[in-house]
Amino acid sequence: MATLLPRRTAGLLASAAISVLLLSACAPETPSGSPGDSPAPSGSASGTPTPNETNGVDASPTPSPSSTTVALPTDCRAILNASVLAQLEEVPLNDPAFGASGAQADGSLICVWGDPGADTTSLVTTIEYVNRGPALDMLNALANDEGFTCFTPDGGTRCEKTWQNETYPVTDGRTLFWRDDVLIDTRYSNLAPSGYTSAIIVSMWG
Repeated sequence: MATLLPRRTAGLLASAAISVLLLSACAPETPSGSPGDSPAPSGSASGTPTPNETNGVDASPTPSPSSTTVALPTDCRAILNASVLAQLEEVPLNDPAFGASGAQADGSLICVWGDPGADTTSLVTTIEYVNRGPALDMLNALANDEGFTCFTPDGGTRCEKTWQNETYPVTDGRTLFWRDDVLIDTRYSNLAPSGYTSAIIVSMWG
């Protein structure tokens, strides 16, 4: 568990949308420090994705997955396993100081892990339905313009990146996973529990 830093920063990180895909521009290795998983892609992906001409997401037509869309979760703790929860044991969840959190009126779920008295240590996950068009636009922008690493594990598409915090000596990052019209978008600073994203995926899709 990372040590909380002395001053306070707060704020929700919004997520954008992701949809469908065979992914290109993708490396098989997960950047260290992400709230993630094993270093290599796994699941239903068949081999390492091949970059296309735009170095982004392949926009080839694919059948709509709407018939297999899963229900969105409503509990931020229920989507995590015991191992991840143990890593977050001393971290407050959904403190009102951070604004909107928990189950939302539109069906999305916002989970905010962080102490409002800390300067930068936090993890914010939004889980929501998204459409294909906005998803492709965002994924391509992340891969082509922002240097995200993208690959296709667990029957979906995952993009992630870590970087040095501009003010403090800690690692910040963002991990996104899209599958069946559902986007899991996590932004974090100095708080990256091992297996976090994988635990949510298993909780939702088994």
